[in-house]
Amino acid sequence: MSSDQSVTGAREGGLEAPTRHPIDWKNPAFLDEAALFKELERVFDICHGCRRCFSLCNSFPTLFDAVDASPSGELDGVPKPVYWQVVDHCYLCDMCYMTKCPYVPPHPWALDFPHLMLRAKALKFERGETSLRDKVLSSTDQVGAIAGIPVVASIVNAANRSPGARKLLERTLGVHRDAPVPEYHSDTFRRREARRDKPELTAVPTATTTGRVAIFATCYCNRNEPQIDADLAAVFEHNGIPVTLTSTEKCCGMPKLELGDLKAVASLKEHNIPEMVRLIDAGHDIVAAIPSCVLMFKQELPLMFPDDADVLKVRKHIFDPFEYLMLRHKAGLLRTDFERELGKVAYHVPCHLRVQNIGLKTRDVLQLVPGTTFEVIERCSGHNGTYAVKREFHDVSMKIGKPVMQRVEKSDAAWYSSDCPMAGHQIENGIAGDKPPTHPLSLLRTAYGI
Repeated sequence: MSSDQSVTGAREGGLEAPTRHPIDWKNPAFLDEAALFKELERVFDICHGCRRCFSLCNSFPTLFDAVDASPSGELDGVPKPVYWQVVDHCYLCDMCYMTKCPYVPPHPWALDFPHLMLRAKALKFERGETSLRDKVLSSTDQVGAIAGIPVVASIVNAANRSPGARKLLERTLGVHRDAPVPEYHSDTFRRREARRDKPELTAVPTATTTGRVAIFATCYCNRNEPQIDADLAAVFEHNGIPVTLTSTEKCCGMPKLELGDLKAVASLKEHNIPEMVRLIDAGHDIVAAIPSCVLMFKQELPLMFPDDADVLKVRKHIFDPFEYLMLRHKAGLLRTDFERELGKVAYHVPCHLRVQNIGLKTRDVLQLVPGTTFEVIERCSGHNGTYAVKREFHDVSMKIGKPVMQRVEKSDAAWYSSDCPMAGHQIENGIAGDKPPTHPLSLLRTAYGI
């Protein structure tokens, strides 16, 4: 570690809470390769001297192993191509920033490892070095629109269950044959909601909620697991909360952010934010069942567009479902007339929920159900967006998720669950037997008996 990055410097940050600086992505220097590598060298040198994040994603073991294998045993002996391997292993979970790194702002070293990796990904994308496979996997709206056509959905789903077709998909597109891939539904959640008779309910506001909710359906819940949003709507309406849908939506932008395609993120924001603001101004709060989508609107878009008043308005009014329900409970408005005990639940907390700093609201709500206990697992499942489905990363993803899978197996729980349905299926892929995960919203609906 260089002399200006001494141990003494580590004491200068004090005990203040971490702060996040805006992403300066419109600055021409953001994509300057020389400036990028200078910052990569600075940050990697600090990480090498600390090594506190060795147990998180594979970015850190990749870096530390390369340093240890270098002739000097220091960063100056690491070949520059290894830097890109470190970048590729980062899936922007944010756990190093939020839970591990002692050098984040306001510390004078001001490390933001995830957003530095984002900057490198953005340069890679801008130079045209992003694979077709990665572009396809991150184009959730386009892929879903095609795969959701009734006849096409049946063909896609059958192919995804066929070992032969999966081998072909691995050879042609680089999607690992053993990775869980989602089923597609032509009867989407939005279509189901359009024909559903909704109850007449009167919103009861609190100091922090309007008591009237608009669901941001998300690409995944709309086309891949519409039952999750159906359970969300049923639970909220059971608690007297009127529910509607955003009249239009596109992907939240998280898959494109993970790719470094920041212009696509900006384009998606221009579509989604005005509709959300329209609903907020009409007296609605926004709720989305996928933690990554909520995080996109709570954190990443406000950091990309810190001066956009509409983005900041959405940040203030978007909620995780269980965060919202717990706020209602604190106001004495949550029904607790449960009809069924749940027993023991092995509950995995997704990374993108943990970094929202709202606490374990899912557990807190479900613990209101009599006869319900929890084994809380706060560790990465290894799925991480599209990372686990990629041929070159799948085995690593399973290794990352193994401690979670082992704890689920040893828990002897009646249910295992994760707020991130993709993480749930990643766990399912690594445990014995054929028992599927159950989403927490589905568990809550089961407990209510509705």
